[in-house]
Amino acid sequence: MHVDLAIILRHLPGALVLFAASTLVSQAQERDRSKVPDEYKWDLTAIYPSDQAWRVAKEKLASELPNLRQFQGTLASSASRLADALETQSSFDEEFTRLYVFAAMRSDEDTRVSTYQGMQQQMIQLGSVLGTESAFIEPEILKMDNATIERFLTQEPRLHVFRHELEDITRRRAHTLSNAEEKLLAGSAVMASGPSSVYGIFADADFPYPSVTLNDGKTVKLDKAAFSLYRASPSRDDRQKVMEAFFTALGKYRGTFGSMMNSNVQTSVFYAHARNYETSLQATLDQPNIPVSVYSRLVDGVDRNLPKFQRYLKLRKRMMGLSELHYYDLYAPLVSSVDTKYPVDVAEKNILAALAPLGSEYAAGAKRAFTERWIDMYPSEGKTSGAYSSGGAYDVHPYMLLNYNGKYDDMSTLAHELGHTMHSYFSNKTQPYPLSSYPIFVAEVASTFNEALLIDYMLKQIKDDATRLSLLGNCLESIKGTVFRQAQFAEFELRMHEMVEKGQPLTGDSLSKLYGEIVRKYYRHDQGVCIVDDYIANEWAYIPHFYNSFYVFQYATSFTASSALSEKVLSGDPGATERYLKFISAGKSKYPIELLKDAGVDMTTDEPLELTVKKMNRVMDEMEKLLNKDKDKKGTAPAGS
Repeated sequence: MHVDLAIILRHLPGALVLFAASTLVSQAQERDRSKVPDEYKWDLTAIYPSDQAWRVAKEKLASELPNLRQFQGTLASSASRLADALETQSSFDEEFTRLYVFAAMRSDEDTRVSTYQGMQQQMIQLGSVLGTESAFIEPEILKMDNATIERFLTQEPRLHVFRHELEDITRRRAHTLSNAEEKLLAGSAVMASGPSSVYGIFADADFPYPSVTLNDGKTVKLDKAAFSLYRASPSRDDRQKVMEAFFTALGKYRGTFGSMMNSNVQTSVFYAHARNYETSLQATLDQPNIPVSVYSRLVDGVDRNLPKFQRYLKLRKRMMGLSELHYYDLYAPLVSSVDTKYPVDVAEKNILAALAPLGSEYAAGAKRAFTERWIDMYPSEGKTSGAYSSGGAYDVHPYMLLNYNGKYDDMSTLAHELGHTMHSYFSNKTQPYPLSSYPIFVAEVASTFNEALLIDYMLKQIKDDATRLSLLGNCLESIKGTVFRQAQFAEFELRMHEMVEKGQPLTGDSLSKLYGEIVRKYYRHDQGVCIVDDYIANEWAYIPHFYNSFYVFQYATSFTASSALSEKVLSGDPGATERYLKFISAGKSKYPIELLKDAGVDMTTDEPLELTVKKMNRVMDEMEKLLNKDKDKKGTAPAGS
């Protein structure tokens, strides 16, 4: 129960909030937040009624943290003493998390406001203090033998909620250090957060993003939001211009980005070695007790299935009517003639209908998110990019940040984040605080599960071939982006950590070289399947997820798990819905692999990935039938060419 860098990062927006699940956000953020109706802005007063109330609570917690010292050296004296210490530490952690998410979300409303940046920095410092004051707990527990711990669990009912955590501590006995060493590592967390903090400010606020003039004569500044929007332009000239300008601009600062990334990876490797792990991958996965083979199984399995991915690329090339597919074509709409709008009220109706198979309790919770101001919906100037859900205010309710722009992708992202939110909602109301924060490894299951239910619902409602083709394309794009793209990221991340562990230099140039090689392998550049232009090698600098080591692979594993689970629910598999609701209510009462086994999927096998690839092939089969039908009907090129 030591609080070290992992705990601090868990509370950062992005780790606690599961990172922005989608960077396909809306228009360049030019809206005045003051003009957005309150019903579309989250209400953070449910956490603290004012910034001043937050400051009072922060100072109160800071003054109470030294109270932990009274327990030092006494945990083995009795079961009640151990329970007192664990309950005190847990209550401090709960309040710390509440304080942090408030500061983080206030900052995310407008990243230019230094006051809220300062509040976040204060919380990182306070988290370090909490870690330092708590550092003695795990080493003292480890001095007890298993028989003593079991006897204490039998004697003291208050310890029952900590059983899983106590067993986990003893499992990691070889990687927990002495009191003094744990205290030192906990105190280093503020410095260790530097690369991520610097990247966030530089990328979101200070980076000189380029401007381009589009074919319609409009000049746009390519910040992250605008880039995400305009890289999907129907105009191929605009797509090429936007992507080249954006990644070329990143490349000009690849030395700076490389230095930040090197510091980040060096930090990861340092903590791994300090805790007696051979590699940073092993250290990261051991925290949630994930076998390293799960990571390698994903990367190797996706590599084996790259021919299926190339089938997707060839299908995209056909649908776009291109003689040569380029990387800058990958975000364009597959069916250019379909431009369906989904205002927020329509999206809400569709999403709630799609989630009906999960029952009335789930539906009622989801409805509250829309009616009780859990969501910050629209983009505004300075607002952080992307989308996320935060369940850190344990006894309040989860919150969601969106940048909604009325496209199908936005509706799908809303469903995705609502999945995270309902996972937190069910877990928080079912589990006591120490067991409520579900493992990151399963975090993307509920979100992508919701996406699967939404696409299934929409396809049942829509009979128009062109629109069906568009929605099937969205389903296909989701598999591409969440499984194949994240596995590509996972391979890159593994390789750059291995470079540091082998003593090789990690610079902007070496990172761009490595990234370019991996992307060209995935897209079969050398075989002409998809041309990867040189500037794409700088894309790694655009991905914030790399600042939380070995996070991104969990998007892919969660997606494959949710694919299997959602098909069981939709097919009416007896007990599938009940097992799923039990899963999202379980928090971290078990290890993630066990949680998923209880839900009906075994992540230590190839089955989840293979089922996902089969689903991908079914989608492509139906799309090709629709394309051939349209071609036969017209006697000309297929729709979307």
